[in-house]
Amino acid sequence: MRITYDSKYDVLYLQFKDTKEVICKNLTDDITIDVDERGKITGIEILSASKHIDLDKLLPIKGKEKVVF
Repeated sequence: MRITYDSKYDVLYLQFKDTKEVICKNLTDDITIDVDERGKITGIEILSASKHIDLDKLLPIKGKEKVVF
């Protein structure tokens, strides 16, 4: 799994699987899931992430504009 957080735009992306093509499905205005051709979730994008998740518990590195794990 890969976690990417962009603090400038407050966007968190959780990538479970590297896939060339995905279908994006909006769950809410702020949360989108990416699924592959078989319907398996490959990633989750969360806009306004700090409103939805306690980022201090999720992200070990502070002070970076963009963090990738």
